[in-house]
Amino acid sequence: MNAAATTSRELLVEMSGITSGSMRDPEATVVQDVNWSVASGDFWVVNGLQGTGKSDFLMMAAGLLPPSDGTLRLFGGESQSFEETRLKLGLVFDGGHLFHTLTIAENVSLPLRYHFEIAPEEISRRTNRLLELTELTPWADSTPGTLGRNWQKRAGLARAMAVQPELLLVDNPISDADPRHTEWWLKFLGELSRGHDWMPDSRPTTLVVTADDVRPWRGIARQFAVLENGRFEVEAYL
Repeated sequence: MNAAATTSRELLVEMSGITSGSMRDPEATVVQDVNWSVASGDFWVVNGLQGTGKSDFLMMAAGLLPPSDGTLRLFGGESQSFEETRLKLGLVFDGGHLFHTLTIAENVSLPLRYHFEIAPEEISRRTNRLLELTELTPWADSTPGTLGRNWQKRAGLARAMAVQPELLLVDNPISDADPRHTEWWLKFLGELSRGHDWMPDSRPTTLVVTADDVRPWRGIARQFAVLENGRFEVEAYL
């Protein structure tokens, strides 16, 4: 099992000897013997065919799925849960995983309303800005069921970005996307990785993205890994 090269940058994710199951069946083995680190400023793409466990791997990396063996450290803390790291880590589920009884604007504003003590006017301002960034303003008052899957994914991204996370995990953002949405995701995540004015001091966002096809990400992401047959292999570390 190859490991990422050591770096003097802060390590946000550290996996040592990790074996993990799936959300549906924790007793199953989706991936085993993972030794991998994500450093501040990285932009990883984890590539794998459908059904290889990429989503489960991302859930485990976020702390939502405990590994069955090995050690996971998030932001320097051993076995921290998603709840403990929720203000540092953003997670975009495949399909968005939105609340369908809420409007798009209400979904996006949820983290702002629950995790910060800020005035309603500021919540509205930040929510509107996120909707603008993701081109969702026309659907602010619509419910998720009235939008296509690609737009729901963007809403999931806007919600995850609300906390201005240091680390953003994005599950399969361009799967089944048409050229317009694919181009948008590649451009926008590239901007986040270089530094976007939404983030404090326009700091770069550390990214881990899963993908069915690695080719669109060449020249945009900086590090690549492959998940196949229960093994996680680093392809390149630049």
